[in-house]
Amino acid sequence: MDDKPREPRRGVRRRVLLASVAGCAVLGGVLVLLPLGQGAPPATTPQARALAAVTSGVPAALPGLEALVEERERHLERRPEDARAWAVLGSARVEQGLRLADPAYWPRAEKALRTSLRLRPQGNAPALRGLAALANARRDFAEARERGEAARKLEPGRWTTYPLLIEASTGLGDHEETGRLLEKLTALRSGPAVMARAAAVYRDRGWREDAAAKLADAASAAGEPAERAAYLERAGQLAWERGDRQDALRHFREAVRIDPDQRAAQAGQGRALASLGRKKEALSAYRAALAKHPRPEYALELGELYESLGLKQAARAQYGVVRERVRVAAAHGADEDLVLGRFEADHGDAGDAVRRLRAEWNRQPSTEVADALGWALHRAGRHAEALPFAVRATEGTEGGGVRSALFVFHRGMIERSLERYGAARRHLREALRINPWFSPLSVPRAKAALARLGEPSVQAGPESS
Repeated sequence: MDDKPREPRRGVRRRVLLASVAGCAVLGGVLVLLPLGQGAPPATTPQARALAAVTSGVPAALPGLEALVEERERHLERRPEDARAWAVLGSARVEQGLRLADPAYWPRAEKALRTSLRLRPQGNAPALRGLAALANARRDFAEARERGEAARKLEPGRWTTYPLLIEASTGLGDHEETGRLLEKLTALRSGPAVMARAAAVYRDRGWREDAAAKLADAASAAGEPAERAAYLERAGQLAWERGDRQDALRHFREAVRIDPDQRAAQAGQGRALASLGRKKEALSAYRAALAKHPRPEYALELGELYESLGLKQAARAQYGVVRERVRVAAAHGADEDLVLGRFEADHGDAGDAVRRLRAEWNRQPSTEVADALGWALHRAGRHAEALPFAVRATEGTEGGGVRSALFVFHRGMIERSLERYGAARRHLREALRINPWFSPLSVPRAKAALARLGEPSVQAGPESS
């Protein structure tokens, strides 16, 4: 769990484990639709710029996406047999849904993409990539891999297939395949989108300095404001994860300044401001993010902030939002069992959390699911069953290379319940070293647990130390 890069950053082929799930949303949902070797269309209007973004593998501005969707719909009224236009429309709707955190876009995106496949059932790689992006957005990573591999078979040199496959491999916990895919991607293409994808992989491998450098390069080289803002938001997340609150806040604010629709950065501001003790500003930032980007994760974070402030009624209201957003997502074919399982483990029915997360683990055993399942088992009183999942989430040799204060805290608390006091003390201290402000509820619990553990006894043996 060493924070130092294991190899030089440049000029070395890396074996990597997992690509970031938190960062995949803004980087997924895009595909190349133009013939191989053809450049993007001239970006002279908002819809043309959105088309250039969607067809060249980078995040698109929300107003441009809306204009592109309207233009494609008008076009298809005149030419309903245009398979390529249907693929563009479906892909733009996937990106809209990601930008707005609105799963209501998924069925419409699916209908457009399947219409494209019906009109052109053979050799339709653009529609297959669109369906892979949609499956990733819905957290159906097995489907995403299947669709992405079908597209890669048709167009093995098309670089924008590879980020979709990397995201799917991440969700399936296949870290070796993630490494192979990243090597192929970087051999095919350079540029900001590839740098940002590599940064996500490096982050999950524990190479945080390398990840930060790649994101800085990506943000500097980005073309459109929405693209640059997306990479700045990821840089803010990296800064937050290492406990650098001021740097995180700076990145988040710059992202929102460049692109006011960058609501993930707005939520990031809430996180950073809360850790700085600026509670009113933090609440305002979270509310602004949730107003136009109602991801259940943000509702859960806001609820926990309210709870930490003693505002129990407001916290309960936000926890209700979590359940409602998960219900809406499920109605549109999305899988939010990971966030719901996390919520139930801490604020609801731990037994239900175990059932949900066990099923999730059987389908797609990622590092995040390992942590969540281990914690749910612990909260359900099944500490011995929990520990192997906590180890899986935190040990680089097991696939859990990411430096997560929350994951390490979970492991320490599980070890404490198993009376492995030395290991518990080490991991609880490590969690607070990684990020002393990682959670408004869990940080006080970590400090209280350490206080109860006290200092190791000289005569107690190595396990106590």
